[in-house]
Amino acid sequence: MFFQNILFTFAGVNFIEMKKDIHPKAYRFVVFQDMSNGTSFLTRSCVDTKEKITWTDGKEYPFYKLEISNTSHPFFTGKKMFVDTAGRVEKFFSKYKKPEVKK
Repeated sequence: MFFQNILFTFAGVNFIEMKKDIHPKAYRFVVFQDMSNGTSFLTRSCVDTKEKITWTDGKEYPFYKLEISNTSHPFFTGKKMFVDTAGRVEKFFSKYKKPEVKK
């Protein structure tokens, strides 16, 4: 395949120029908080949020709540944890429960 925007080739791999003007320009510091374990972290993001929070450095930053992050996800923590929100498992079992056979 021929690319018109090849920057360079290394080890048989063509590195092409990235597309222009497709990435957002409004990156700013945002505090994210994992709601399952309360862990918070500050990073750059362009996420839209209306809430604000004061960070440990005393400055106020936009605030975004996460359902799960790398600090609570089983893949990253190595722990298998069962989170049953709103009784989904019980609802499933009651819906698909086999009827009892009377003798």
